[in-house]
Amino acid sequence: MQPSGLLHLGNLFGALDNFKRLQADHECFYFVADWHALSTNYENTTRIREYVREVLIDWLAAGLDPARSTLFIQSRVPEHAVLYLLLSMITPVPWLERNPTYKEKRENIEGRDLSTYGFLGYPVLQTADILLYKGDFVPVGVDQLPHLELSREIARRFNQLYKPVFPEPQALLTEIPKVPGTDGRKMSKSYNNTINLSDPEATVRSKLKTMVTDPARIRRTDKGNPDVCPVFTLHKSISAQPVIDQVNQDCRTAAIGCIDCKKLLADGLVTLLTPTWEKRQELAQKPKMVDEVIDAGTKKASSVARQTIAEVSEAMRIS
Repeated sequence: MQPSGLLHLGNLFGALDNFKRLQADHECFYFVADWHALSTNYENTTRIREYVREVLIDWLAAGLDPARSTLFIQSRVPEHAVLYLLLSMITPVPWLERNPTYKEKRENIEGRDLSTYGFLGYPVLQTADILLYKGDFVPVGVDQLPHLELSREIARRFNQLYKPVFPEPQALLTEIPKVPGTDGRKMSKSYNNTINLSDPEATVRSKLKTMVTDPARIRRTDKGNPDVCPVFTLHKSISAQPVIDQVNQDCRTAAIGCIDCKKLLADGLVTLLTPTWEKRQELAQKPKMVDEVIDAGTKKASSVARQTIAEVSEAMRIS
């Protein structure tokens, strides 16, 4: 994950919950991608260090277990940059220019100059991140499939040019739900519509009170349509099934108003996040615990990374 801001419910439901499931049955490497954050935020790096630590705290508080997963910071393992450099030597520029994400972001992100080599070469760094640990599977949503296909193409090209070193990573497709923000759009830091994992209870309840609902339901007596209501969409990810069923029925008959519906959602969200908040408090009182996790993860990741770079150097005859 990029440390471009505080983690929110979209990150929890879209990735973190899946990360927790995977660590039960797989050897997993999870890192905070601070170098990746520079690809679009190179002009303002003032809060990257702060966000790096906040992401790690959120991971630990949400349930990632350093005893079962390797957790580290990308820039603490310089072999990422070494492999990125070596792979960039064999990656044709047209492969990068046809990347749909590259075109989309250049068209849609305003106020930033993205005509940089770093932004164009972002997928090569992403490939290095995967191949450095010889990843067999990468948990991604459908929108990331073009990036992963490029990673396979680069791995295939390296293996053909020199000798087989890398497996071709396969997609472990995950259903990433579209989590609505308080304004009804997709929850995103850039929209300033997030409910953050680190928000205290009072802030969570306050944000939910302002959340948009069914636009056609103007008066309390109007019957609503949960199918188009962002609050009900969150209910389906947060609330217990009896509450979901109750809200679904009562909204359609106007037996419940939006204020009461939001209160039920807030109660469910507070119940969901309370263990995370308690763990965050514990970590705040023991900052060395986070440092120890980073150090242990860096040590393990570095050991694997050095071995891969040695194999790459031998294959390319540049040791």
